[in-house]
Order: sequence, then structure tokens, then C-alpha cells
Amino acid sequence: MNPYEESIRAYQDALAVEHLPAVKSMAYKLKARLPSSVDAEELVAVATEELIKVSRRYDPKKNDNFWGYVKKRIQGSMLDYLRQIDVVSRGNRKIIKDVDKEIEAYYNKHNKEPDDEYLSQKLNLPIEKIKKARLAGEVYTVMPIEEQLQVFEDIDKKVEQEELIEIIKKELSKFSKREQLVIQLYYFEELSLKEISEVLGITESRISQIHKDVIRKIRKSLNG
Repeated sequence: MNPYEESIRAYQDALAVEHLPAVKSMAYKLKARLPSSVDAEELVAVATEELIKVSRRYDPKKNDNFWGYVKKRIQGSMLDYLRQIDVVSRGNRKIIKDVDKEIEAYYNKHNKEPDDEYLSQKLNLPIEKIKKARLAGEVYTVMPIEEQLQVFEDIDKKVEQEELIEIIKKELSKFSKREQLVIQLYYFEELSLKEISEVLGITESRISQIHKDVIRKIRKSLNG
């Protein structure tokens, strides 16, 4: 490696070290929105590995904003990791939908979510399948909203990104201000359920139900 290449490598490595705290913060912020079974240190490791890879490819002559260049790539790497540890087969999608349906019915009646034992008896399924279904459902709530709309439903029509955004905006306008705020805080401000609960003064369980209801209604509109 010649002196010029060494200086470039040193610059790239310095950028990675400088931005490591911000990358770790991204990983822990995502972890706050995930089930306890997801390892925070694994997310940090995935994000750090991507930071190093991207820093080695970074050319300041082509892009003078390193953080803008790297942030989306690191977020994408963590979401890819979550997809890999939580592969949802077509058979499991039905279980997840059935579990969500029972949780919604129980919540509407008792104002709280049922436990795994109740769902196991109600759906006549092993409790381990119930636990995996709930975990998968929770993991997918941090995915981009357009991915959530596709993964558990056979959408009748394929829509372009721009059209999908317009459909989402139209549907959201039909919801209450509180429901719209839940989606705003969750997807755009990236707050955890606990943080939204503190902001709005309602339970995490209720926020989860509002979120699922909004997604369900948007899916219905796409299938309309």
C-alpha cells in the first residue's frame, strides 16, 4: 500500500471510529422497539460491521456527507439481520394472522392482551408456535410499512411506491388524531411503544392495537 492509499485508509478508519457511538445508538434505539429475545449486542455487531464496510468504500469527492451516506445502509443491514432470524413461511403467516385476530378480539373485550396459554387453547396450537408467531409479529412491526402491508397478505393489486404512499396518506386521514399520531411517532420519529406510551398517556398494549388496526385497514383498502 503506497502512502496515498495509507492516508485514505487512515481517513476512512477515523470516520468509522468517529461515528461508532452514533451507530451503536441506532442499534440500541432499534432494539428498544423489538422483543426482549432479540440480542442488542448482535444488532450492534451487525451495524458496526456495516459501518466498517461502508467507510472503506466511502469517497468524499463523490459524497461530502458521510453520515448521510452511511445511515440508511446501516439501518438496512440491521433490518436484513432481523429478516434472516425471523423467516416467515406461508404456513406461519396464517398462524400470525390468527393470533393477531384473537389478540384484537380479547383486547376489545378485556382491554388487555391475552397470555400465550389462552391463545394456545383458543387456537388449539402448541404454545411454542404461539410464542414464535407473537415474536415474528413484533419483529415485523419495525419493518418499513410497505413491507408489512405485503408480507402477511396477498394484495390483489401491485402498486408502485408513490401510489402506495398516497393510499397510506388517504387511509390515515380517516383515523383519529391520536391514531395518526401513533403512526407518526412510531414510523417517522421511530419512538418505542414505551416512549409513545409516555407521550400520549396510554398503555403500550393499546398503542400496539392501534398500530395493528391501522395496518389492517390499509391492507383492506389495497385489497378493495
